[in-house]
Amino acid sequence: MSDQPNSNKKILIVDDDKFLLDMYALKFNKSGYEVKTCDSTDGCLKLLREGYMPDIMLCDIVMPGMDGLDMVATVRKEKLAGSAKVIMLTNQGSPEDLSRAKSLNVDGYIIKATTIPSEVLAEVEKIISGKNK
Repeated sequence: MSDQPNSNKKILIVDDDKFLLDMYALKFNKSGYEVKTCDSTDGCLKLLREGYMPDIMLCDIVMPGMDGLDMVATVRKEKLAGSAKVIMLTNQGSPEDLSRAKSLNVDGYIIKATTIPSEVLAEVEKIISGKNK
């Protein structure tokens, strides 16, 4: 599988919806990514604090407990994800959410309801290749 362009790229997907987690994990795995998933922001922070270093983090906003944007703020503050690209994958598209995400220097913002998994994959690849600027 190492002939795939994304092999060795580690992606961490954080969402409390098990169905979506599994669906995106399968999609990215089939495209050569090394996938880890977390169904909570606490689980994600624990994994990162233990030293896991993803290349990409896909995060939902609406989560039980701490929301995804607060989690990203914590990740940034504690410098937990190194140079990982942080992409919000959410159904929240309000100006307030977009503004909060922008203030946290997220690398991308994808609305789940309007994108199918292959489009999410394409958008993530565009963001990590720097072609979204």
